Amino acid sequence: MRAYELSNALWRKSSYSGGDGGESCLEVADGIAGVVPVRDSKVTDGHVVVIGAAAWAAFVTGTMRPRG
Repeated sequence: MRAYELSNALWRKSSYSGGDGGESCLEVADGIAGVVPVRDSKVTDGHVVVIGAAAWAAFVTGTMRPRG
């Protein structure tokens, strides 16, 4: 397993995160080559899930498809 240096990462609320009051927010860090680090915005010193960029793109695309 590869370790990523995230101490200087710039986190932002994911535009795909839900909730009006910020209660269900994911944060992502940009600029880490080939991966998308994801964390819970309420637990900024907690665990981070590091997802491959292609897998993240597929996930986002899959969640945006209309269901019928």
